[in-house]
Amino acid sequence: MTLEIIKTRRSIRKYKSTPVTDEQIHAMLEAAMLSPSACNTRPWRFVVITKREMLDKLAEIHPYAKMLKTAPLCIAIIALPKTQERSDNLPEGFYPQDCGAATQNILLQAEAMGLGSCWCGVYPKEDTMKAVAEALNIPADEVPFCLIAIGEKDEDPKPRGSYEEERITWIS
Repeated sequence: MTLEIIKTRRSIRKYKSTPVTDEQIHAMLEAAMLSPSACNTRPWRFVVITKREMLDKLAEIHPYAKMLKTAPLCIAIIALPKTQERSDNLPEGFYPQDCGAATQNILLQAEAMGLGSCWCGVYPKEDTMKAVAEALNIPADEVPFCLIAIGEKDEDPKPRGSYEEERITWIS
């Protein structure tokens, strides 16, 4: 079943105006928070945006997030690099991988519930990071990692990608 969800998930850029329920939002956030992270540092927090004015503003300031003009929901993932600062330096700097895992869990949970989503990267683009941080009032020690547009799909894009044996090296 999980592989089928992975196979059917697509980046959706057109949404119906149907609101996403609080129950659905909580399920996606729970999925994100269950993601693996270096030494269980959980270097993230989430901003849930349903306010139309803010969705439109984010669509304007992010060059590749125009789909937020139709999406009823955006979840912004904010990285917390300081959570990975330790005296032994063991998990330091892994927050991009950890936030990427949280993002993927949101995308898969959305698909499992019949919702569409689109991952719009913010990090590491300095101009976009600055604009999103200003719009969402993100403190300087936190990093806007990505914006995820979510909602009822108003398009059905064709599958992309496939299993490619030639990209695999087996060491047995």
